[in-house]
Amino acid sequence: MDEAQLDKAKQETPSSGQWKFRPPYRMHEPNENFKALYEASCHCGKVKFQLSREEPLDSKLCHCTTCQTQHAAPFQWAAIFHKEDINFLHGHHDLEWYDPTEKSIEHKLPCKVRCSFCHSPIMDEGRNMILLFPSLVHLKTDEAKAKFKPRCHMFYGQRVMDIPDGLPKWSGINEESDLIEDSPPELVKERERKRENERAEKFAKGENK
Repeated sequence: MDEAQLDKAKQETPSSGQWKFRPPYRMHEPNENFKALYEASCHCGKVKFQLSREEPLDSKLCHCTTCQTQHAAPFQWAAIFHKEDINFLHGHHDLEWYDPTEKSIEHKLPCKVRCSFCHSPIMDEGRNMILLFPSLVHLKTDEAKAKFKPRCHMFYGQRVMDIPDGLPKWSGINEESDLIEDSPPELVKERERKRENERAEKFAKGENK
């Protein structure tokens, strides 16, 4: 499909279908600068996609109650990517969505994305980023596995089991909450120094209320 045909298709497509022509669902053309480094698929194989970024922007383990319920697991493992980093090969127009805030199945961001056939979780789609689930990615080497290794725990205060792995553990969203449990001591000290500096700056500006 050339550019003119694509523009025409966009104009003829109802607003409810515009998502098909935007990242992360728009398929990359063969002549585009997209280098596939990884391949991934859902459990049944109807949804297949590629990734062009060698290493996730971040990789986290989330213990919030929504993730526990949605994944029927103690926590969720998610790797963060830009929406342009993914290219679907098959099945991306037959996905299903779920908005856990409003309990809606409309494509309303942010939302959960699953295969509509086997219902495997594919990703969490945000307004600017996507959180992919590395367990779907075919990581064939130890080097690739190391790049996707989790870097911290989030919402650890809502955990249903302890994970004494030495990774930083945040009570809520990382960097916006407290470090708790067995977080590395040097990280806790660094966090406290940062907070002291922030308090000192506010005091100097008369914002110490």
